[in-house]
Amino acid sequence: MYRSTIKACYLGNFIGALTCNLAPLLYVTFMHEFGITFEQAGRLTLLNFFTQIVADLVFSRPVDRWGVRPFITLGHLLAFFGFLLLALAPRLFPHNTYLGLMVATVVYSIGGGLFELLLSAIVQAIPNDSKEKAMSLLHSFYAWGFIVVVLGTTVGLRFFNRSNWMYVVLLWSLLPLINFFVFLRVPLAPAVSEEHRTKIRELLSSRYFLFVLLGIAVGGATEVSMSQWTSAFVESSLGLPKEVGDLVGLCLFALLLGTTRAIYGSYGDKFPLYKAMLFGSVLCIVCYLVAALSPYPMISLIACIFSGLGSSLLWPGSVVNGANRFPLAGSSLFAFLAAGGDAGAAFGPWLIGLIADVSPNLVRIAPWLSSLSLQESALRSGMLIGTIFPILMVIFLRRMHRLDEGRRAS
Repeated sequence: MYRSTIKACYLGNFIGALTCNLAPLLYVTFMHEFGITFEQAGRLTLLNFFTQIVADLVFSRPVDRWGVRPFITLGHLLAFFGFLLLALAPRLFPHNTYLGLMVATVVYSIGGGLFELLLSAIVQAIPNDSKEKAMSLLHSFYAWGFIVVVLGTTVGLRFFNRSNWMYVVLLWSLLPLINFFVFLRVPLAPAVSEEHRTKIRELLSSRYFLFVLLGIAVGGATEVSMSQWTSAFVESSLGLPKEVGDLVGLCLFALLLGTTRAIYGSYGDKFPLYKAMLFGSVLCIVCYLVAALSPYPMISLIACIFSGLGSSLLWPGSVVNGANRFPLAGSSLFAFLAAGGDAGAAFGPWLIGLIADVSPNLVRIAPWLSSLSLQESALRSGMLIGTIFPILMVIFLRRMHRLDEGRRAS
């Protein structure tokens, strides 16, 4: 009965990847064409995810009151119009194109926030005995979307020429328009009734939930910081061609991200989620350090790629942890989790861009990197600071595990 709904959710998460990752593929183009800085590029990512946070929190109550369908269709419309504004920004804002980029980012990011809030909730509400598998498969489509966005954008830029990037954006805008019409008619499972719903104060008073919230924030920062900056990192810090960063770095990163989620979606019951997330966090610590400090560009690139494996379960795993512990929380749970993940996804890439601007010499303290130019060392320095995110994830996972053990023992 709900097969078409699940497929629409998969495409929705695919479009969610578009709202988060299309603009970063164009950051270096924007920097050359409009003269923006690393920090300004990172600020677009910050704005993207901050807007999603606001959307997550603002729309959670209306969704509980009026249902999912009006808001999931609104999300697709806003994504469509946001991409139109992005493509037309140089013409609509000829004297301050960066302002136009920011306006477009806000519009399509509200759509992205609605995707974050609603798609997991829609899948969670569908009668199914394997919520972990369903959620992991849903999030795997974010990764597949990531890959297709990278490939399609790279091919489009080569076909249209890099200076005609706006035509690529216009083509991508068709996807949310198509899925808008799909969501007008697919069946949706009934939501949890008001009288049975877990109260917000009960969520916020739970230490376990607060650690889940902190965990999804640093998990989002771990995943998105690497995905947002790999293209620019490979081109500006490693001195490799943009096509290598996009087609090799980003695509393989996303391939590991999606494949791991899909495999866990099929066989996850054989391997505890806690151990999988802990292993992934430790792997990400290693990957961030190697990306920042390796004297060999290809080794740094490989580290960027394998962080996709490490970060693959941090965000969806946190959603599952929260949903399993509070199955009757309704949209409020997904709003807080989406806002937490988006907060990390906003802050992480912005912090890396900020460090690249204000402390670009940080990694040159290492003797083997002392000969790097300022441009080569800038994003490496940002990546080095980014190591703090998976370190914090390990700490929060350990605390959650202790709380779980204490609950089972009592």
